[in-house]
Amino acid sequence: MLAERRHQLILRALRSGGPAAVTDLSEQLGVSPATIRRDLVKLEEEGLLTRVHGGAVVDEGDQPFAEVAEVRVAEKDAIAARAASMVRDGQSVLLDIGTTAYRLARQLHGRRLTVITSNLVVYEELADDEGIELVLLGGMVRREYRSLVGFLTEDNLRQLHADWLFLGTSGVRPGGQVMDTTVVEVPVKRAMIKASDKVVLLADSAKFPGTGMARVCGPRELDVVVTNTPVDGTTCSSFEEAGVEVVTT
Repeated sequence: MLAERRHQLILRALRSGGPAAVTDLSEQLGVSPATIRRDLVKLEEEGLLTRVHGGAVVDEGDQPFAEVAEVRVAEKDAIAARAASMVRDGQSVLLDIGTTAYRLARQLHGRRLTVITSNLVVYEELADDEGIELVLLGGMVRREYRSLVGFLTEDNLRQLHADWLFLGTSGVRPGGQVMDTTVVEVPVKRAMIKASDKVVLLADSAKFPGTGMARVCGPRELDVVVTNTPVDGTTCSSFEEAGVEVVTT
């Protein structure tokens, strides 16, 4: 069995059945425990699972917005401040879902900008700022994560253009692949990329490698990465080869 196929089956088993032991996975796939251990190391490096004593577990998906918003606030604020400094008055800004985009929105008060977003918390933050032209994308509401998704959101984005996209992520693989934990968000993120001149990835220290089962884009679709941590050598090389500027706060 090819390694890629084994990896798919391991992830499927963990998502459907919860945490599993190496011995159980070995029996299910008909390979040695040593092979399974190597596979688990590789998948953990890619941010697709977490190894635990004797086995592994996959991330259960996005945490509610309110929980994530309280984590690594200082790191996110530093990234947000650096990102905000890239934008000139009069420009249009597309803000992705997530808590770092929300921290960025807080940095935009008093600016003369157009802000487009599917992030309900960004909308709430900027709704009373009369200097900002605010465009809220339509779509189905994900209440726990305070975002709008679906074909209506994607259709809206096809009618719009932005100078900047500030993109969030749940994880960045060593090859520079931008990942997300929730499949339903991926088409919206891809539509945002197509609608923007410049794509800036906002990624704090927890996102290298982070988590995520669904690929959003590769490094060649990014222009800048803003982070608060030194990027590992493999990922940094991938960004350099793609011409991506890495900005560390």
